[in-house]
Amino acid sequence: MSLLFKLKSFNNKLFWKFFAKYFMLILIPAILASAFTNLFVVSLIQKEAEQSSYIVMKNNARQADASFHSLQVDMINLLSSSNMKSILKYAGKSQLNMEQTEMIYAMMTQVNSVITEPLVSGAFLYFANADLVIDNNIYTNKSFYFKNYYSLDESESSKLIAQFKGKQMMRFTDPYPANLRNNVLGDNQTRGSNVSVMMSYPFNSDNPEVYFEVHFQKEKLERLIQTQEKWISRTAIIHTDGSVISQSDTAELNLNSLNEAILAKSEGAFSAYNDQQAVSFVRSEYDSSWYYISWVDLKTLLKPAETLRILSIVFVLFFLLVGACVSYYLSRRLYTPILEIRNRLQAHQSFTPPDGVEIVQDGNDFDMIKRFSKLLISEHKEMSQWVKGALPIVQEDFITQILLGEYRDNLSIDYYSKEIAFPCEIKAARTVLVIEYHYYAHVLEQLSETSKSFLLVELKEKIGKQVSNQMWLSQTRADVLACVWHHDLDNSTDAAEIARQIKRVLEPYMTYFKSTIGIGRTVQEIGELHSSYQYGLAMLKQKSLNAEVEICSEDDAWEDRAQMDSFLSSEEVNRIANMYKAQEYERLLQSALHLLELGQRKQAGAMQMKSLCADVLNTWIRAVETGRNDFNISLYSGLFESLNRCQTWDELKQHFEHIHSLLFQASSSMNRSDQFAEVVQYINEHYQEELSIEWFAGTMNMSVSHFSRTFKEAVGEKYMEYITKYRLSMAKKLLNETDMKIEEIAERVGYLGSNAFIRMFRKYEGITPGKYRNVK
Repeated sequence: MSLLFKLKSFNNKLFWKFFAKYFMLILIPAILASAFTNLFVVSLIQKEAEQSSYIVMKNNARQADASFHSLQVDMINLLSSSNMKSILKYAGKSQLNMEQTEMIYAMMTQVNSVITEPLVSGAFLYFANADLVIDNNIYTNKSFYFKNYYSLDESESSKLIAQFKGKQMMRFTDPYPANLRNNVLGDNQTRGSNVSVMMSYPFNSDNPEVYFEVHFQKEKLERLIQTQEKWISRTAIIHTDGSVISQSDTAELNLNSLNEAILAKSEGAFSAYNDQQAVSFVRSEYDSSWYYISWVDLKTLLKPAETLRILSIVFVLFFLLVGACVSYYLSRRLYTPILEIRNRLQAHQSFTPPDGVEIVQDGNDFDMIKRFSKLLISEHKEMSQWVKGALPIVQEDFITQILLGEYRDNLSIDYYSKEIAFPCEIKAARTVLVIEYHYYAHVLEQLSETSKSFLLVELKEKIGKQVSNQMWLSQTRADVLACVWHHDLDNSTDAAEIARQIKRVLEPYMTYFKSTIGIGRTVQEIGELHSSYQYGLAMLKQKSLNAEVEICSEDDAWEDRAQMDSFLSSEEVNRIANMYKAQEYERLLQSALHLLELGQRKQAGAMQMKSLCADVLNTWIRAVETGRNDFNISLYSGLFESLNRCQTWDELKQHFEHIHSLLFQASSSMNRSDQFAEVVQYINEHYQEELSIEWFAGTMNMSVSHFSRTFKEAVGEKYMEYITKYRLSMAKKLLNETDMKIEEIAERVGYLGSNAFIRMFRKYEGITPGKYRNVK
């Protein structure tokens, strides 16, 4: 019975509807998030692995390079020692005196000092023109030495001895097996795979007299370049000619793939080697023809990503299962009351719905509930409260439409007022008082839109209480609040008193905004309210720039205010231009402030004064642009907008002081030659840095084109040409006085790469930097 009830309370359509929404809103974003996470994690792992591999290999390379460099220095010091020069004089003699023998023993001591290097397992001096070999334990003839002290297979011995010809400088041999006797008695021998490095003396001779051969075990080289990272499977040192200096295992290398990776990628970047591995390389600082190669096991590297991929699949499947369960639960939960309502409606045949609500006994369950919901909504108290709460907003919007003139017909107004339960008399005396308020600039920076909304709500509430709720309030514009005052036909003269009451409400808000009240004409019908509103707006044009709350009405005579010209005369325009040409910038500001003081004494209107100030600003801009010829529209339009937002005399004065500092500060601080002398000095001191022309132009309040043109006039060369020539002059100095590499010099003088430096050097000097150094 319980199972039958569950089946009956389940609806397939509801289930698939919920599941479809779940799939679209949750499952698809989850799948996309999982896919994105996988791609991001794989990319992040590869990027981190590249960086880690580069750091590890760079450290290993530096350690190895340091060891090789130390060994090279020791070998050079030994071969260039005075003992070596003395031994070469009597190397071929059969009999040696005591002094010569002591020199040989001293040389054996020097050879022993080389063997103390961590990599070195042995070393000997091979004399090309004499039958003599010297190591740290013995000096003897060649056949005896290679038979008893450093014995090799016959083929390996021939290969090794064949290499003792020609000039050699740190030349590495291929690995070869050798038996090395550790002392003179011969009771200690070491056998292993050795790698040798050779150096000949004299160093630059094609027919050297002696070869210094240092050998070290292949295992030591392998340990030197091995890493502890699990995902780095092997390492090697490769020469550009394809030879292998050392590798951490004995596996065969695919040199073609390695060459392609070196040519295609930069240092540290991964390049595909095969299906299972990728390679990255680091160039040796000891020998630029060496590359330290590391092989990355992709399977080990991407193991966390594979784990994440499995977890993502499990995650998506889990969400799929959860979605099915939730959809089933919601469909069953929702359909149960639907089924119960349907059964109750069918059982109560005597139920009579109210007018306009039709209940269908048969058919779709949802259609039945939809029709029945009309009855529920009509009886729902919360919905009624919500509608009542929204009514004031709708009614205020209706008042706004009347004031703006969208509703002028009395019949239409009467009809719509009944629709929104707005009580109003068509024929009644009403006067519109228009309140215009403008926030001060410093207040706008601190107040949020929410704070301004709360201030407006508070202001409406106080005005309503002050006038005993005898008026309608409506915000017709962002900066205008309209008050519709109701009064008797013979009481129209009290509008000024109502305005004064509103003024008392507005006075505490004088710190936030400048407010003005315009009194409209009294109208007798509600359809004429728009004319009263427009008349109130017209009255606002009489406002002044005083910081107090003003009341403007038709009773205020225009003649009470002194008249001032709204525009500058031609003589005043010429005087401003002459002051600018004479660089009397302070007088420019004082003349503008004088006009403001004159207007304040005469109580000039705001519109009249702003028109005059706009003419002054326009004259200033024209004077400034005569010397620049790069009209900055966005800057100057912003100045005019800021001027128009000024509401008081103080704001106008502060704005003109700001404009004056903006337009004339650069000109008054220093003359042009001094400015560009500082620019040139800065370039000479910071030529190795990135020098942006936009930055210089911004600091001097110029456009890029104006700065470039003025720089050439002041310095005699274009901006980029001067920087290029100065950088090349410093580069030539480094080429002549130092042994720095071309790449280092390019970076030192401010070029990002050697190619750009070489191209620019050839353009101006006619030859490359390398040829220039050789010639000099």
